[in-house]
Order: sequence, then C-alpha cells, then structure tokens
Amino acid sequence: MQVLQPIKEIFPPEEYPDLLVGLDTPDDAAVWDLDGDQALVVTTDFFTPVVDDPYQYGQIAAANALSDLYAMGARPILALNIAAMPADLPTEVITAIIRGGAEKVREAGAVIAGGHTIQDKEPKYGLVAVGLVNKEKIMTKSCARPGDLLILTKPIGTGVTTTALRSGVALEQDVTEVVKWMSYLNRDAAMLAAEFGVESATDITGFGLLGHASEIADASDVRLSINLASVPFLQNAYEYAQDGNFPGGSVNNQTYYGSGVAFESGVDQIAQMLLFDAQTSGGLLISLPSSKWEDFSIRASVMGLPAWAIGTVEDGAGIVVRAQILEDVFIQGSNGFNVRFINSD
Repeated sequence: MQVLQPIKEIFPPEEYPDLLVGLDTPDDAAVWDLDGDQALVVTTDFFTPVVDDPYQYGQIAAANALSDLYAMGARPILALNIAAMPADLPTEVITAIIRGGAEKVREAGAVIAGGHTIQDKEPKYGLVAVGLVNKEKIMTKSCARPGDLLILTKPIGTGVTTTALRSGVALEQDVTEVVKWMSYLNRDAAMLAAEFGVESATDITGFGLLGHASEIADASDVRLSINLASVPFLQNAYEYAQDGNFPGGSVNNQTYYGSGVAFESGVDQIAQMLLFDAQTSGGLLISLPSSKWEDFSIRASVMGLPAWAIGTVEDGAGIVVRAQILEDVFIQGSNGFNVRFINSD
C-alpha cells in the first residue's frame, strides 16, 4: 500500500536480517528471528462491534486477532488489550467486553498481560498478540504450489449476516450460528496444518475469500481455481446477500481485487459478491499437497474439525471461479455447525 511506503523507506528490509517477515510481503503477521529454532510472531487487530452482546463482541475480537498468529503457524503466548470506549458506556458493558476477550485468550493458552484504553465515540476492542513458531514451520502466503488443494476451515458469510443483524432483519438462529463461527479459534486448524507440513496459508478476514486468495496467488506466482459449489456458506447468507446486506468493505474488495478474478458462467452476481464478502474472524485457507488430502481429511474428521477442499492451485496467475463441484474432496467436521452449498445440484 502506498501509505506504508514511508515506513519501507525508513526500515529497508536488508538492514534488518532478523526480520523474517515484514512489510515487504503481504503476510498476516510480522516474524522476528530469535536465537535457536524459534521465531517471534507479532500482530494486532481491533474493530468496532459486529454483534450486540458485549461479551460475545470481546470473544470475537480476540479470536480474530489471534487468528493472524495461527495463519503463520504460531502458538499464542501473550496478548495486550487495545480498547477505545465512550465515556458514557456503562462499566458493566466494558467489563463484559474485556472478560470475553480474556476468556478467549485463556482458551488459546495465552495470557493477557496489560494493554491501553482511551476514550472514543464508538467502542473499539482488539489485541496485540504475540506467539512463537519453529522457523522451519512458518506458514506464509508465498509457498502455494501447482497441484495443491485449497482447504477452507470456516464457511463464508459473516459479513452479510452481521450486516443483517445490524439492520434488524437477521434470524435468531443465524445470529447464534455466526457468533459461534466467529468465536471459534483457528487453533486446531493451524495445529493440523503444521502436522501435515503445510507451508502456505492465510486467514480469511476483511478482504474476503477472493481478496485473501488473491494475495496467495500473487505472492506464490500461481493461479487459484475455486469451485463455487464446494465453498461452504452460512445458512442464509445467500438470502441476506440478495437483500443487499453487504458491509462497505465487500464492495471495496470487489473494486480492488476484481480485475484479477475470472468468473465462469453459472456463477451469478450474488455468489460473486459473497466471495468478496468482508469476513470477521474467518477460517484458514490452506494450500495442501493433494497427496496428503486423504490422511488430512481423516484426521480432521477425528478431531471434529471442519475442513472443505474448495479448489486447486494451478500454473498461471490470478483466480478463476468455476461453477462445478470437486467430487469427493470436501468433508465437514462433526462439530455441530451447519453450512450450505450453492449451485451444487
């Protein structure tokens, strides 16, 4: 991004050899080389409320921030709160937000050791998150290889569903479902990816599935082929999309990344926009060697981990979205969540 150019000029990568991943790559977190086999992984993320319940908001914001560590293959160890709260917001609301975040960090096996709070007109909450990773097991966006399968670990549609919630038109069961998905840590998905030696992954957040997939395609110098009928969606995401419940970020994603995406006939306009839908605390998109898929899917089933093969990595550039399904290469973990497929007659 052009706004980051002054930082790149002040801190040229060649002067900081211990900075293994920084501004010169589009990855999810910074990585600093430590002595021995370990590297330090650092990220930060915060946002305004996406749900009405303050405790759930805290949980989602924390899960979202931690997700960048998981996308790099790191184990969270430490976090700091970042909070901006209105002066007239009741203390019990602020306490619920902070508690929600703290309990999610504890679930991740890390600890909150402090933070900083300021006053602002609209609530904002998130974390600075720190993790450790073995330098041989760092996952980046630049290592996808032709022949790999693309694995997605959460369904798409949080943007349209939470927008429908803010508009007062979301069904109660859909709100419950989207909160569960957004609160669900990517910890187990990252552990499974590391177990199978995955080298390339990212998490699906504000840039949507196609935005983050585009970053992998560009960084790895490959083309990603995504099969629409294999992509899992939240139950009523398509209907909310039909009614125009897209957050502003989804339109921005289409504008910015659309020129690098080709859609085959059969992928309608609603489905196209859903693939650009700005997500909150989405799943991991993993580039997995196809020879490992059978064992990977078995392990995912045993763990109760949701995982769907939604496409392939090919020679070329950009992204193509196809309408057909990948036969016999998607599974759903038995974790009690429901998803929906579209255009999968």
